[in-house]
Amino acid sequence: MNIEAAIKQELTGDDQRKTLELVSFLRTNEMEFIRGDGYWANQYYWYVRYMGEDVCYILVNGTGDEENSAPLAVWSDTSDSSISAWYESYPLDEHTKEIAWSNVDYCGKCSPGSPCYGGIRKTVFGKAFNGVCRCTFRFDKPNDSELECIRNLAEIRKSNIISKSGKIER
Repeated sequence: MNIEAAIKQELTGDDQRKTLELVSFLRTNEMEFIRGDGYWANQYYWYVRYMGEDVCYILVNGTGDEENSAPLAVWSDTSDSSISAWYESYPLDEHTKEIAWSNVDYCGKCSPGSPCYGGIRKTVFGKAFNGVCRCTFRFDKPNDSELECIRNLAEIRKSNIISKSGKIER
């Protein structure tokens, strides 16, 4: 099942429309969706990648062990220092920074056997945070402003991937 089919099956109304719009935006930006495996195999979870590198992760209608089950959850960033550096001081307007800061994902001490290393100190758009998860941001049931922030973060990550590859942006 692809992500659009899962969204149409699991979500309705505004949740469905907004989630499909986000997926369309990501696809327009040449991102691919790979169904989750391992822990995520039985859930509607996708790795969103550009040029083979992770951009963000999407969970549709969270089920199973997800404590904060929501129609849509989006995580972004990883502990990779080359990615995190792009989020340290990337120029964004103050409104978008505030939204990102309010969605910093604090370490919840993942379940045993997960690749959790505990929270770390990260600087996010010029502001330092302690105890941050390796996925710097987490958006549960994002509103319109948060969805715009997610799109901005995806564009920042795409620029990071392009800069590392030497590819020229269109």
